[in-house]
Amino acid sequence: MGPTIRSHEVGSIRCHARTAALPSKKLPSGGEIPTARPASRHGRGTTMASTYTARPGPPCWYELGTDDLEAASEFYAAVLGWQTANEGGSDYVVGLDADGNGVAGMMRLADQEGEPPPNWVFYLEVADADASARAVAEAGGAVLMEPSDIPDTGRFAVVADPQGAVFSIMAPRPPEEPPNSRAFEPERIGHGSWHELTTTDPEAAVAFYASVFGWNTGEKLEMGESGGYQIVEIDGQAAGGIMQLGGREGPAWLSYFTVPSVDDALGRARSAGGRIVTGPNEAPGGILTAVITDPQGAGFGISGGR
Repeated sequence: MGPTIRSHEVGSIRCHARTAALPSKKLPSGGEIPTARPASRHGRGTTMASTYTARPGPPCWYELGTDDLEAASEFYAAVLGWQTANEGGSDYVVGLDADGNGVAGMMRLADQEGEPPPNWVFYLEVADADASARAVAEAGGAVLMEPSDIPDTGRFAVVADPQGAVFSIMAPRPPEEPPNSRAFEPERIGHGSWHELTTTDPEAAVAFYASVFGWNTGEKLEMGESGGYQIVEIDGQAAGGIMQLGGREGPAWLSYFTVPSVDDALGRARSAGGRIVTGPNEAPGGILTAVITDPQGAGFGISGGR
């Protein structure tokens, strides 16, 4: 019997289908992301309504849109060690770790409006999708797709921060404490490990994610002429970094996944038709990182040992 796909994983089918219909621009890694194009704004100012209370919003799901679902499934199985399972024969494949825990979804972009390019997006868990979408807009961001229900799963929206980096939010239904998703667990092989934002205004981005999603700042690493690398923490756990965009085109988030050996994973990526953008590079603590584009052009990162 194949792996069981839980309702959260099934529900993500619609989320990326909506994201994929947006126009796009280049990722720092060489892939592309949807361009921020507001469907509406819930407020005109940059100060959030006093009734909104930010709570730590952890990443709860990752999703890939691709123009070759079969090839992408084989590529990520080889590079990240995922098992893959189709949901009911649909064009949606779930990537699972060795224990059968869902980490990410992959779906076909064929026939989607606007012919979007292959791209990864992550979801932040929130308590109330409507309130969080309003808070995004009131803090200067954009609501690209209005909050919408996914039966038996939750309510989601696609949004962008004030500089234009795109991501999604999800309010599980019923809400659970602690969050029920295990997609972001850096110590587990094949799971999300880090989230890196390159942006035109790092200080403004830090303030935005702190005010809307309750993120905190950790250590700031100096990087010479390129400026600082601000570590961000979610509910006490280091979860990503924010840095100056530099000469790259367009603010964007880049998701990283844990592998046992970065060198081995890079070898498998090359053999499977991927392109190494950067790395391996040594991060603080001796962890190695690298950035890859898959054969269809979607960018992602890996982290782990030598």
